[in-house]
Amino acid sequence: MRAVTLQLSIIVGYLLLALAVGLVAYRLTERTAEDFYLASRTLGTVVLLFTTFATLLSAFTFFAGPNIAYAQGPEWILVMGLMDGIIFAILWYVIGYKQWLLGQQYGYVTLGEMLGDRFGSRWLRGLVAAISLLWLFPYVMLQQVGAGTALEALTDGAVSYELGAGLITVFMILYVVAAGMRGVAWTDTLQGAFMLVTTWVALLWVLATVGGPSAATAALASSSDTAEFLSLGSSYYTPQWILSTAITIGFGVAMFPQVNQRFFAAGSKTVLKRSFALWPILCVLLFVPSFLLGAWAAGLEVAVPEGANVLPLILDAYTPTWFAALVIAGAMAAMMSSSDSMLLSGSSYFTRDLYRPFVDRSLSDSREGLLARGGVAIFATAAFVASLFQPATLFDLGNAAFSGFAQLALPVLLALYWRKITRAGITAGILASQGFYMASLFVAAVPGSYAGWSAGLVGMGLGLLITVAVSLVTSPAADEQRAIYFDGLGAD
Repeated sequence: MRAVTLQLSIIVGYLLLALAVGLVAYRLTERTAEDFYLASRTLGTVVLLFTTFATLLSAFTFFAGPNIAYAQGPEWILVMGLMDGIIFAILWYVIGYKQWLLGQQYGYVTLGEMLGDRFGSRWLRGLVAAISLLWLFPYVMLQQVGAGTALEALTDGAVSYELGAGLITVFMILYVVAAGMRGVAWTDTLQGAFMLVTTWVALLWVLATVGGPSAATAALASSSDTAEFLSLGSSYYTPQWILSTAITIGFGVAMFPQVNQRFFAAGSKTVLKRSFALWPILCVLLFVPSFLLGAWAAGLEVAVPEGANVLPLILDAYTPTWFAALVIAGAMAAMMSSSDSMLLSGSSYFTRDLYRPFVDRSLSDSREGLLARGGVAIFATAAFVASLFQPATLFDLGNAAFSGFAQLALPVLLALYWRKITRAGITAGILASQGFYMASLFVAAVPGSYAGWSAGLVGMGLGLLITVAVSLVTSPAADEQRAIYFDGLGAD
């Protein structure tokens, strides 16, 4: 009981610290929608880099990733640690820089606003927002599932799954309602730096206990069940699976509302360029130690019950109680930093792209703020209720969301750089790829892979082809503004 009390004290204490930082930020937040959603477009390099970084430090990273490395081998480092870091850094420049220029010129806050203005369509704006909210829901739920299972494992069941998931839900509602983007960005910076340090300390601590990396690797190699872990490739890590997963995750990340909106929030062109250049380095620094811990746990005979997460268990086995609790506290804070950003962005998509154009076009800033905060509480509570049923594994939930968002990426990329794209083309491409991918998830007759290539990647290709084909055979609508993405854009 004393150990459980210590663990909970550390975890709750850390979450209260993060909440306190958010409340300080609230005192400095202007009562405008732009400041609430984008911190008045003033983020510097360190804060932009770490808020984007921490926004992606989710249960998928800390629990699903090590779980895959534990079950299948360390090649997962290639997918998330290296390939996705590079893919997203490129997209940060190709998509993010153009979005930043457009945001500076026209004051866009959401992706839907940007596309709706260019194509003269509130229906396209609403479609993008509705799709984004649809895929955001399972990813918010993933954070709650991760928190619940982590606390349950760390405390040997003294804290139930439901209580753990509920704890993070309450904290993230309180935090987002109070803090807005400025508070989210500040605590993200704190949490991102904290997780980098504690993850490396955890790796070194475990290695020191077991006799170093050579001993950990030898134990892994000597296990008959994990001998193939040390060779590149397997029946699981096929080239098609690796490329499909890396591409859909990388492109999906660029379309996540909480990430995509950060393209608008940078204080300058220089801030953007520095941030995407440093991004792959941060990915390697975090993902390598966490995934190696998962892989080495397979050789260290760490027993992982079905449905449990390996990271809390290896920490519990090889580090002191207080340190394991500190790392899990940081992981939960990272999950909260993902969830709070998702809820903040989701509320902006709801209020600005659905409620404002379809319900109340004269919505005032003050009423929009109240509506956004209420939407945060409702969305988070609904995700919590759904998380109680634990409908899928962390990887399945995360992968579904990544691939769902990835279906938006290529039509958006074409819109930013191809003058001939039409409203009919981009709408058809989005609907076709989304419909195909959702059918692959929910319709038994539609396969989930094609010659080893995932349905998510095939759907991206389908959306690209249909967007181009329909655009070539249709004329621009009368109210499209084809020139605004190209003419008169300047940099600072």
